[in-house]
Amino acid sequence: MSTFTTRVLTLTTGATETVTDLTSACTDFLSQAAQGRDGLLHLFVPHATAGLAILETGSGSDADLLAALHHLLPADDRWQHRHGSPGHGRDHVLPALVPPHATVPVLGGRLELGTWQSICLVDTNKDNPERQVRLSFLG
Repeated sequence: MSTFTTRVLTLTTGATETVTDLTSACTDFLSQAAQGRDGLLHLFVPHATAGLAILETGSGSDADLLAALHHLLPADDRWQHRHGSPGHGRDHVLPALVPPHATVPVLGGRLELGTWQSICLVDTNKDNPERQVRLSFLG
């Protein structure tokens, strides 16, 4: 018999571009929701200007990701979407490159991530410091 459990995380990302590690919040959620079962953890960001990435953090990769996004999506006046901070139109293109969803296997109630993998919220929108991430466990 499968069960479905969901929770919404509310985060304050601030007024700077951020890569926020959600792995420990996911682990905490699974300790209650999975209770040792196998299944899938699905994450979804209900925002048009943020996404989710699975990457190594703490070794510079998070800063490298933001630098790569600056290179691919410069914060200048080239964007047709023009409200908010200068270059904000790029924030609306971000989810095409860093999707607003991720699904991770759960085995025995634990995330099945690689040694250096973390689940991260990527937020380049300096105009909206409040973010939500929906965590759902199906198992």
